[in-house]
Amino acid sequence: MSQINITNLTFAYEGSYDTIFTDVSFQIDTAWKLGFCGRNGRGKTTFLNLLMGKYEYNGTISANVNFEYFPFAVEDKTLSTLDILFSVAPEAQIWQIEKEISKLAVDENVLYRSFLTLSNGEQTKILLAGLFLRENNFLLIDEPTNHLDMESRQTVAKYLNGKAGFILVSHDRVFLDACVDHILSINKANIEIQQGNFSSWYYHKQLQDNFELEQDTKLRGEIKRLKESAREKAQWADRAESRKIGIDPFKVDNKFGHMPYQAAKSKKMMSRAKSIESRQQTAIEEKEKLLKNIEEAEELKIHPLQYHSSRLLSMENISIRYDREIFREVSFTLEQGDRLVIMGGNGSGKSSILKLICGEDIPHTGHVRIGSRLVVSYVPQDASFLRGELNDFITERQIDEVLFKAILRKLDFSRVQFEKSMEDYSAGQKKKVLIAASLCEHAHVYIWDEPLNYIDVLSRMQIEDLILTYNPTLLFVEHDRAFCDNVATKMLKLTK
Repeated sequence: MSQINITNLTFAYEGSYDTIFTDVSFQIDTAWKLGFCGRNGRGKTTFLNLLMGKYEYNGTISANVNFEYFPFAVEDKTLSTLDILFSVAPEAQIWQIEKEISKLAVDENVLYRSFLTLSNGEQTKILLAGLFLRENNFLLIDEPTNHLDMESRQTVAKYLNGKAGFILVSHDRVFLDACVDHILSINKANIEIQQGNFSSWYYHKQLQDNFELEQDTKLRGEIKRLKESAREKAQWADRAESRKIGIDPFKVDNKFGHMPYQAAKSKKMMSRAKSIESRQQTAIEEKEKLLKNIEEAEELKIHPLQYHSSRLLSMENISIRYDREIFREVSFTLEQGDRLVIMGGNGSGKSSILKLICGEDIPHTGHVRIGSRLVVSYVPQDASFLRGELNDFITERQIDEVLFKAILRKLDFSRVQFEKSMEDYSAGQKKKVLIAASLCEHAHVYIWDEPLNYIDVLSRMQIEDLILTYNPTLLFVEHDRAFCDNVATKMLKLTK
C-alpha cells in the first residue's frame, strides 16, 4: 500500500485561455478502487494523461507505481489474441491468462483467433485482463463501458470489484456502484475524495447542497436585515450629530449649549451602526463560501410534434444479414407516446434497426412501415465526425441558435466553449452537441442510438427528467441500466 501525492497541480493546454487545474492538492491510496466523476470537459481524461506524464505541468505528482492507461491502441490487430496478451503481459503464463479471461466470461477459444475478429466488447475485456496481469501497476481506466452491452457491464463490474489499485472514469451509476469503494469528483470549485460508491457520494452531495442552499437563504435574509438596521442607526446618529454642539459629552460642566445626552447617544448609535456593518460583512463573507459546488442542472425542454395517427411505424418479420445473419423475423410497433428501448448484445443488430428506419440502405427482408410525413430526429452513436465551428454546424442543421446554445449552457457548456473548434471538444461534449441539436428539432419521433455515451451523470439525469416531463415518442438503444429502467415503457430484446 502506498500513496499517490498530487501537490499544487496547475495545468492549462498550450495556447488555451482557460485553466483546467489550479493549485490542486490531494492524495490517492494505491489500494483504492477509485471512481472518477465530473461534468464533461472538467479534465478527467486530462488528469489521467498528466499521471501518465504526457503533458508538462506546474506542481508535483509523486508515486512509486507504474501507471497504465486503458484503452490503449493495438498496433497490429491481425495478430492472435494470445500474442496480443503476451505483448501486454510478457511474464504471464497461459494458465494465468485463461484464468483471468474466464473471470470476464470470455471463452478461451478466442485466444487463438485474430484479435481483429473479436467484438468491441470482447476486445475491451481482453485488454483489461492483459493490464491486470501485469504487476505493480496502477490502472487508469477511461470509460470502458462505451463498448459494453448491459450484460457485459455487469460482468466487468464484478471483475473490477475483485481487483484493487485503479482509477475508473465512468458515468454509469449502476456500474460505479458495483465496483468502486471511493469517489474522486471534479467539482466546479475544487476536487474532493469521499469513501463509498457513487450513490453514497451523490446522497451526501445532495445533503451538502441542500444545507448550503438553506444557509444561503438564511444569510441573504440576515444581510438584508442588517443593511436596514445599519441604515436606520446611521440615520439616527446623523440626526443626533446635527443637534449637538460638538463638546465632549463626558465632561460634566454645564456650559451654555452643551448637550451631553445627545452627544453620548450619537456616539452610541454610530458605534452600533459600525458593529452592524461588521456583522453584515462577516455574513457576506460566509455567504461567499457557499454554493461554489452547486451543479446547476437546469430543466431541459423538448417540443415533440403530435402525429395524426396513434401508430407511427412498424416492422414485420424483419431479418438482417451482412456476411452472416444478424437476427431473424423481428416485429414490433411504435405507438405515439411509446419509449421503446432496443436491447441486446454487441453485434446483435440494434443500430441496424435504427438506421433502417432512418432510410439507410440496410440489407433486409420483411416489411418496414413508416407513417406518412413522419418527422424523425436522429442522434447517431458516433459523434467523432464533428469538426469545425459550432456556428457552421448550427447553420448546416438549420436550428435555432439561441435555443441550441441555451440547451448547451444547461448541459454545462461554458460560453468559452462556443468559440472553440468542435474537434477540440471532449467526446462527451460532442455527444451533447448532437443531443442539443435533436432537442431543438420539432419531431414526431426521436431516434437516439446510445445517446449517453461519454455523457456525465448529471447530464444523464437532466435528460431523464426531460423525457419523463415531456413524454416524447422515443426509440432508442442504450446500455445504461438506470436510464433504461427509469425511461423505457417498452422493450425489444434482440438475440443472436
